[in-house]
Amino acid sequence: MINKLAKLLRVLTVAPIMALIMLVILYTKDFNAFGSTSAFVMSILFLSIFPLLAYPLQPFIKSYKDRGREGQRSLAMIFSVAGYIGGFLSTLFMHSPKKILLIYLCYLISGALIILFNKLCHLKASGHACGVSGPFTLLVLFGHPIGYFGIIVLLMTWWSSLKIKRHTIWQLLGGTLIPIVTLVGLICIFL
Repeated sequence: MINKLAKLLRVLTVAPIMALIMLVILYTKDFNAFGSTSAFVMSILFLSIFPLLAYPLQPFIKSYKDRGREGQRSLAMIFSVAGYIGGFLSTLFMHSPKKILLIYLCYLISGALIILFNKLCHLKASGHACGVSGPFTLLVLFGHPIGYFGIIVLLMTWWSSLKIKRHTIWQLLGGTLIPIVTLVGLICIFL
């Protein structure tokens, strides 16, 4: 029963769902962050829908269909980063507000760092923890106290990941810190 709860928590806290929650909260509390409803819809497309497409499409992509869960995760990472790149480019072409640019930059750089640490350095920072930490940190940064609720969600994510042995504490800590450090760096650049 506990393992089922842990698995359910991991499903509910995947990065695209956390991004969707952040985007909806931001849209309802700070519409000007998007500049338009179409920018909001495009954000959902690039940060939530596109990354989630990896899961139903895996069986149809020859080089990933026989790789099981590992193939799903690799494909999800590719789809996610492609979505982040698409979103970032759309902000440049649409002259979107700085908050949206900051969101896409945070996702793009964090995704690149996860790939760098996991594939090139073999350190396996948790993309799952990164996908929970980033959206809530962005909400706090934008002055929305509901973002602090992310601490509870992050703790539940850590618990579920440790319970079903998907990550170590160090992998979770690394994934959690990537978007926070990324945002600190981006704020320093923007200022």
